[in-house]
Amino acid sequence: MDNQERNIDLIVKMDHGDYWSTLRMGAEVAAKEFNVNLRFLAPPNEGDIQGQINLVNDSIQKHPDALLLAASDYMKLAQVTDRAAYNNIPIISIDSEVGSARVKSYIGTNNYEAGQRAAERMIHLLGGSGKIAVMNFVQEARNANQREEGLLDYVARYPNVQILDIAYCQSSREMASAITREWLDTYPDLDGIITLNAEASIGVGRVVKEAGRGGLLKVIAFDSPQETMEMLQDGTVQALVVQNPFNNGYLAVQYAVELIEGRKIADRIDTGIKVIDLENMLWPENQKLLFPFVR
Repeated sequence: MDNQERNIDLIVKMDHGDYWSTLRMGAEVAAKEFNVNLRFLAPPNEGDIQGQINLVNDSIQKHPDALLLAASDYMKLAQVTDRAAYNNIPIISIDSEVGSARVKSYIGTNNYEAGQRAAERMIHLLGGSGKIAVMNFVQEARNANQREEGLLDYVARYPNVQILDIAYCQSSREMASAITREWLDTYPDLDGIITLNAEASIGVGRVVKEAGRGGLLKVIAFDSPQETMEMLQDGTVQALVVQNPFNNGYLAVQYAVELIEGRKIADRIDTGIKVIDLENMLWPENQKLLFPFVR
């Protein structure tokens, strides 16, 4: 490969949180390896959809060699994504898809399957009957919708499992905590909570723990920030549905370079998920997934 430096913009949903930090690190490792000048851009929170649209517009002005986008809203980011493509900027969507036919590839989790796996583990823990609530994040985000759809389709097979509520915390830990407190007051017979992203998981877990309900109220969480890992170990959380954000970031940059060089890439690259619990968290391949930076 020649030594020419490429400019790639990586625009994600928000500028903080373990998941995005890990994804950014994966992208930065690949950027060093493939001689890429990487710009990391994100609004302050996942609900700031206009802020994300503005960042894509800013990127179009600067005309990078490729754009990597984790869209906060499937439809609202579609038009500006099309605009980037019309300006001959190749686009790869990562983590969460966008409603544009001009995107070259999607790199990330099979979100429908992730929702199914979360529901499967919860129903197993409840022995096929019980009352659950679901803490989702941003209502119009494609990955949020797909996870919820997978979960609902799986639960529909079990007539004795009832979903009492589905809430959206806007990827805010504080909001997830406030909603969980309401649930514990409103539904004293609640048996379990499924959370669908990292921030939701931390917010829910904190309240279940402080209410002294750890282990009594089953929690299936998403992703593996340090705080959630500790909750798995102390019994507040029973299992984690874990994505591979490091890989998502790394592969996005690697495949963007291939696109820039004129090579064809696959339409979808599934970076996999694992359900991790106390029994399998110490398996070497799972340790690598949970702690990608420990060499």
